[in-house]
Amino acid sequence: MRGRDWINKILPDELILDIFRHLESKSSRDACALVCKRWLRLERLSRLTLRIGASGCPDVFIKLLARRFVNVRNVFVDERLSISLPVPLGRRRGADHSVISALKIHSLAEANGSEDNETESYCLSDAGLAAVAAGFSKLEKLSLIWCSNVTHVGLRSIAEKCICLKSLDLQGCYVGDQGLAAVGEFSKQLEDLNLRFCEGLTDAGLIKLVDGSGKTLKSISLAACAKVTDTSLEAVGSHCRSLESLSLDSECIHDKGVLAVAQGCPQLKVLKLQCVNVTDGALQGVGTCCLSLELLALYSFQIFTDKSLYAIGKGCKQLKSLTLNDCTFLSDKGLEAVAVGCTGLTYLEVNGCHNIGTYGLESIARSCTHLSELALLYCQRIGNFALSEIGKGCKFLQALHLVDCASIGDEAICSIARGCCNLKRLHIRRCYEVGNKGIIAVGENCKFLTDLSLRFCDRVGDEALMAIGEGCSLHHLNVSGCHQIGDAGIIAIARGCPELSYLDVSVLQDLGDMAMVELGEGCPLLRDIVLSHCRQITDVGLSYIANRCTLLETSHMVYCPGITAAGVATVITSCTNIKKVLVEKWKVSPRTKRRAGSIISYLCVDL
Repeated sequence: MRGRDWINKILPDELILDIFRHLESKSSRDACALVCKRWLRLERLSRLTLRIGASGCPDVFIKLLARRFVNVRNVFVDERLSISLPVPLGRRRGADHSVISALKIHSLAEANGSEDNETESYCLSDAGLAAVAAGFSKLEKLSLIWCSNVTHVGLRSIAEKCICLKSLDLQGCYVGDQGLAAVGEFSKQLEDLNLRFCEGLTDAGLIKLVDGSGKTLKSISLAACAKVTDTSLEAVGSHCRSLESLSLDSECIHDKGVLAVAQGCPQLKVLKLQCVNVTDGALQGVGTCCLSLELLALYSFQIFTDKSLYAIGKGCKQLKSLTLNDCTFLSDKGLEAVAVGCTGLTYLEVNGCHNIGTYGLESIARSCTHLSELALLYCQRIGNFALSEIGKGCKFLQALHLVDCASIGDEAICSIARGCCNLKRLHIRRCYEVGNKGIIAVGENCKFLTDLSLRFCDRVGDEALMAIGEGCSLHHLNVSGCHQIGDAGIIAIARGCPELSYLDVSVLQDLGDMAMVELGEGCPLLRDIVLSHCRQITDVGLSYIANRCTLLETSHMVYCPGITAAGVATVITSCTNIKKVLVEKWKVSPRTKRRAGSIISYLCVDL
């Protein structure tokens, strides 16, 4: 009934709080907070996660947030992101005027172009971390990405006051050994630790951390820590018996360290290695000791051979995911050993392993019948017959990625289409033997396909997209650089795929306004569109997209001579949800820049 507030009258606080917790998007929660004072108060109580860009006086900003959201459990700070002020800079009843004054001063300094203390004002500092510690005592997850002004002093504040901390991400921070020692001393519930690109750390700091928090640690990531050696991994193996995930990217780690972890951490399930000095000996130890291993990723190994994969296949029977990236000396025999021993494999990526060919993939097809995702990148020796066998043996395949596989053509794609009817995602790039025949087979057989990418496949034309439009309901489509595709193909997609949300048609020289008109009519859910290098598209076609695709968030349209400043202005004014526009600078009028300068990006200054 009009004028009656039944929700607030009937529902208790506990039930409204439970409803708020089920809202997934931040915009929905913010909208609910604007309904009334009660909902504002309850929404603040239900907010568990904050994401903060460490720019624009973040220390003061965090103090303000700490007063508003008292039950926050997760805080993410990333200096690469920007923030907006949470309140207008005017006076408000009940506001903390000291905080707002500080934000005002900072805003005025920006407007006047002041560069005094520029680095300090734009970076989270130890004072900001102290505010996090004081304001969010229930904190469980803290992520500090590239917060270069944070030191061991701030990290100690967190460790002392946030005793429930379970996850700590210090990527790119300079916290030093003292900071890690403080975490080890106070954080007795720590489970996840990320120390990627933490320069200045040594064995001393990491050893103290695992000595104090090692019993609960389940995940450790290390990269580019030049002074962290095998000694640290020996400590991990001694103290972290519950460790389940280890990611290492280092030139200072050798077999000794990896073996120590393998022998000391029997519950290890995830192992990612990019260590050029690790050899067969370490991987053989993993195969012998890590019987629960489920994911193995090996990057840029120039030393080890098929002996490593023999050991993995023999011992790691639970392996489900295998990534082999630039592993020069691996061959078909090694991959066959994994296929025979790890029959539950569901994900396989082979990237730049030039000695792996058709026979190795045939072994996967015969033995790993539950394979759901396959990625082959720069595999010149893998041909059509290998994928034909995959089509026959791997009926549950849902995703296929092919990049620069010169020996794979229509015959292989037809076999995949006929055998893998559950295929949902197909990405093909620079496979010049793939043409209309293969993609038509996909459209006729793969009715669940929602994501299709055909980048720089010169033999794919309109006929292929017509079949896709008739047989599949795509959400994502990328046909960048497929020069034979024109209006007819995109019109077929527009009429057959009403749920399309992402479209990349860049570098299609024959695509014109007629296709844009059909997209505007047929794809109302379109959120992202890339039109760059489309010389036939003009302001007329763009206006149809802008006026009818009201959910549009991003638009890339550089090197489109038919699109002028008027077209850019139309996108800005018509698309209320627009977040990013990529265009030449000279196409942005002063009025458009004043209206939406923050969402416009420029590829070049002068064109």
